[in-house]
Amino acid sequence: MKFDQRVTLRNGKEAWLRNGDASDGHVAYEVFHAAHAETDYLLSYPDEGGFDPEQEGRYLKEKAESPNEVEILAFVDGKVAGTAGIEAVGTKYKVRHRAEFGISILREYWGLGLGKALTKACIQCARDAGYVQLELNVVADNARAISMYRDLGFEEFGRNPKGFNSREGGFQELIYMLLRL
Repeated sequence: MKFDQRVTLRNGKEAWLRNGDASDGHVAYEVFHAAHAETDYLLSYPDEGGFDPEQEGRYLKEKAESPNEVEILAFVDGKVAGTAGIEAVGTKYKVRHRAEFGISILREYWGLGLGKALTKACIQCARDAGYVQLELNVVADNARAISMYRDLGFEEFGRNPKGFNSREGGFQELIYMLLRL
């Protein structure tokens, strides 16, 4: 799925949001590892990445060519500041109306509106792909993210008290949220 947009951040800088491609594999790999080392709110730890830079490039190429999935890279001053994407929950008839959303942003870019811009971009992509529902999981302690998701229309539909088992602090409660498209 193709996406290309420029947005102005709160600090006045421009962010270029575009789908990744094979040539972005190395930088996307590095940003994945850096972002996952900076917070305990994401699904995995850097040592659990699973992809090498070449595999990451193939993954980005697949998403760019997909009619209903996308991985968007956010460039600020020529540097990748974060990523976000949507993936189908499944291809079977009963679930193909649903997509899952994921996002990660390097800490130095927090608070600039980049998360909101990437989330809005993924919402638009989900609509364009024909999904009826966009879903996400968020750690219950991540108040800033929850507030942003609610502002964008996401609703809570459940909780899992032991959704994540953090290496740093034990179990973390997950909030399940969805947006009706």
